[in-house]
Amino acid sequence: MSIEPTPIDVNLAEYIRSHASGRDETLRLVEDETDAMGPERSMQTAPEQAAFLEMLVRLGPGRQAIEVGTFTGYGAIRIARGLTAEGRLLCCELDSQRAEIARRNVDQAGIGSKVEIRVGPAIETILSLPERPAFDFAYVDADKTGYPDYYEALLPRMNPGGLISFDNVLMGGRILDSKPDDGTAAMQGLNDLILEDPRVDSVMLGMADGLTLARVH
Repeated sequence: MSIEPTPIDVNLAEYIRSHASGRDETLRLVEDETDAMGPERSMQTAPEQAAFLEMLVRLGPGRQAIEVGTFTGYGAIRIARGLTAEGRLLCCELDSQRAEIARRNVDQAGIGSKVEIRVGPAIETILSLPERPAFDFAYVDADKTGYPDYYEALLPRMNPGGLISFDNVLMGGRILDSKPDDGTAAMQGLNDLILEDPRVDSVMLGMADGLTLARVH
């Protein structure tokens, strides 16, 4: 028996968003600040997805996490809030101005002591880390052409049972394109790789612009 999915239109999406818990004054200020940035605001992690990330971190060991692409720090705040008191989050951000904004926001959220932000190409930051298991949770929301490289670089640095999450795996619907742009083509390849990769178990969720979770064996 097949069950037809519920179509999510704009109104239903806003209803879902309005029922994401934990959107306190600090997060809403970050939302407002990011919204005022114009077209770039679409780079912010959706509030309901950020709440989900925090819950995932809370369900795990919550010791060490890494974020690839930090932007204004919205997702970082929620991930850091899910960590244990001794937990730490390493954020990789290419743009120094965005890193400054994120730094201010995580500090204002009261979790700045848990967060380190490194500025520069994320792949260089990841590859500079020891190639041994260290992280319990990873969130990737950066340049789409880099996703396959991030995946391969993160895998040996994840603890057994660690979770890697990838945002925008539906590429605004372009994931079905037969003549994809470079970013979409990279995502198509990654989606297929993860599905068949014996190193992980995975699930793709139709949340916001799509979220894939890959649990490392």
